[in-house]
Amino acid sequence: MALRVQSEPHIEVYEYPFFAVAGTAFFAVLVRAFLPAYFPSSALLELPLLVTLYFGLSRRNPAAGLLLGMGVGLLQDSVSRVPIGLYGIAKTLVGYAGSSIGGRFDVEHPISRFLLTFFFCHFHQGVIVLIKRVLLAEPETMFSARLLLASLVNAGIAVALFPLLDKLRKPS
Repeated sequence: MALRVQSEPHIEVYEYPFFAVAGTAFFAVLVRAFLPAYFPSSALLELPLLVTLYFGLSRRNPAAGLLLGMGVGLLQDSVSRVPIGLYGIAKTLVGYAGSSIGGRFDVEHPISRFLLTFFFCHFHQGVIVLIKRVLLAEPETMFSARLLLASLVNAGIAVALFPLLDKLRKPS
């Protein structure tokens, strides 16, 4: 009786130059902070979340995803009118979870990117609501039509944005 060893499919782990990641994250936070002042409908777009999710899914390293999420979230906290740590905690969890999921599944397909982004928009909002309700004792609605619309918009943007961010990869 011969044993067959089935190997798991090889999933690529990508590397990015530090300044490409830092510059992209900084640009995303600036756009999120200033664009809604001129275009109110752009408040639905959560670019820092998309950047955190993209690099987490692509790098597939939970520790790096956690640190990136923390940095992006704290930077977003510093330029927005929310308590310091609100976005930091939410994006830290998104970075960690995205990196963990990215290491188990092939996330290069546009449909999987759309679905994961849709899910993580809801996950991100759920963490924010939990923090506001439990830690800050503020009333906050869990889900709304606005969240559904924002999730669909961000998932659609992710399908177009992620291939552009793929061009930042270090050549292997």
